[in-house]
Amino acid sequence: MSITATDVKKLRDAVGAPMMDCKKALAETAGDMDKAVEWLRKKGIAKADKRSGREATEGRVWSYIHHNGRVGVLLEVNCETDFVANTDQFQDFCKEVALHIASMNPTYLSREEVPAEALEKEKAILMEQLDQSKPAEIREKIVEGRISKFYGDICLLEQPWVKDDKKTIDTYRAEIAGGLGENVVISRFARYSIGG
Repeated sequence: MSITATDVKKLRDAVGAPMMDCKKALAETAGDMDKAVEWLRKKGIAKADKRSGREATEGRVWSYIHHNGRVGVLLEVNCETDFVANTDQFQDFCKEVALHIASMNPTYLSREEVPAEALEKEKAILMEQLDQSKPAEIREKIVEGRISKFYGDICLLEQPWVKDDKKTIDTYRAEIAGGLGENVVISRFARYSIGG
């Protein structure tokens, strides 16, 4: 199958990846658009992992106020250069994450921020809910699985993205980093709501 410039442009518009990467992805997947997107996602995430050690000292503080004025978000997202911080793709990412925070109300940025007491309390509650006649090692495995869901509920980076629940916010961040060619880090956030 021949790959047309229109195909490459369509894929590039969909994922924001460089043109030559889009062309290669289409060639590798025999022109299948869905498989090409998946191929690029895998490549983008691998690129982002290589960049994750690089220092990200530029970026944006992004704000979002919901239309009714009852919910607001402040968000700091960092990257390596001010050039990238000024791109539409980076700013769109900041906007999408701020909207996600407003909607999903995460408590912590990552699982490392969850206090040990809160984690132990949740484990104890989950253990009490289980059938006590099951062996202890089976109950512990069940609790560990449910703790992963607990993290997915309260930690921003582990929450499924509201616009595509097949991706977590961290996966989305890694894809953006891959497309931009720089390390992208969500540093911190604050969510405010009336009465909350």
